[in-house]
Amino acid sequence: MTGRPRPPLSRRTLIGTGLGVAVLTAAGTGTARAAQPTSAASAPRRAQAFLAAAMDAYPDHGTLRLTQSYTDQAGLFSTAFTYDNALAILAHLACPAGESRAAALGDALLYAQAHDPVYDDGRLRQAYNVGPYTFYDGSPQPDGFVKADGTANVGTQFGFTGTAVGDMAWAGIALSALAGRTGERRFLTGAVRIGEWIERVGRTDEPLGGYKFGVNGADEKLPFTSTEHNTDLVGLFGRLARLTGDTVWREHRARARAFVEKMWEPSGGFFYTGTNDGVTINKSPIPEDTQTWTHLALASPAHSRSLDWAATELAVLDTADRPNSTVPSGQSYEGVTFSSASLLANEGAPIADGQPRPDRNGVWFEGTAHLALALRDRGHSGDEKRARRLLGSIERAQDLLGDSQTVGGKALPARSGTVSASSPLDTGFGFGYYPYRHTGATAWYLLAAARANPLRA
Repeated sequence: MTGRPRPPLSRRTLIGTGLGVAVLTAAGTGTARAAQPTSAASAPRRAQAFLAAAMDAYPDHGTLRLTQSYTDQAGLFSTAFTYDNALAILAHLACPAGESRAAALGDALLYAQAHDPVYDDGRLRQAYNVGPYTFYDGSPQPDGFVKADGTANVGTQFGFTGTAVGDMAWAGIALSALAGRTGERRFLTGAVRIGEWIERVGRTDEPLGGYKFGVNGADEKLPFTSTEHNTDLVGLFGRLARLTGDTVWREHRARARAFVEKMWEPSGGFFYTGTNDGVTINKSPIPEDTQTWTHLALASPAHSRSLDWAATELAVLDTADRPNSTVPSGQSYEGVTFSSASLLANEGAPIADGQPRPDRNGVWFEGTAHLALALRDRGHSGDEKRARRLLGSIERAQDLLGDSQTVGGKALPARSGTVSASSPLDTGFGFGYYPYRHTGATAWYLLAAARANPLRA
């Protein structure tokens, strides 16, 4: 990235007032062991068990709670990312007997929206704390999700205080899904507030149009416009249009979709990542989610080649003999990586200060689940077979990677939850993914297993 403009921030990039860099350690993925016979049907149940354990990790801090995003070994303590919790809601709704947990998480997002320590404008923050810990500098964080003064416990220690349009869109999608399932008006009201905040803060009249990235922790607008974010908005605004009957949401949806379609590269059959300035398309790196989510949101035959691009150009196979691989001997995992830049990562240098060196063939399991779901949704000849292979790789990872990890200091149910990545991988966007069990990756696996498309209105 040296010598050229920084690419647009991903939804997952830290957008706090400071660097907000998590102190992640190179925890191993567990010792090699023989795979125990498991049925395909049991894998989703064990994934659900992980989401439940991560949601219930701090029972002494009230019933109003969010789900911890990563296992303790990731070094992010009790951080609960808004995006991950939106996915957890959608995953619970896609699973048997999951509605009560989904509703509880939805009520927690509504609480955060109504009890922000600074703003009363419908926004949510990038992340919240859901349990006590002592930060690396020795300062205590004693509260659960709700602080002693009644405000939502925003993740200030890591700088997770900004608000990204993508995070908001996913929270709105989750609340809209709850509104549709339960008929409870409060969920739709919260989703509409999110949509109104995005329209007010994110809308841009720059030449490429669409909706911009959001704001940092100081409430300063960020200059980037993301293909991924606008894809999310196609899903959110479509749901709001259907649930409210208000045509204004169809107009907003068309605006977001128009931006996404401008990012299409017909000669290569893929979508670019977005723009830094609203004028010039940023052509590198090319991420996975802008290829798969676009299909899930747009359902456009003219653009469905993006799935083939992702399945081919981002394909990886991680084995123990790869440089910097943390896969135990005798195991291998197939799937896709995060972006075109991940395949070119410098394997001789750490991903970031204090981080391990990357494995170019590290499998990004969340993205692998995106692709499996999108292939199942498209349904071309061979798509289901490819999707099943990808799901099988994720299920083996749930069985064998991330052994002995904990949430809230407690052991997890056996063979439950999917790690973010098979080995440390560099996204090419200034951050990495590591072999820690992850709410977001697990939720996407459940959505793919259930054939539940969260972006289709």
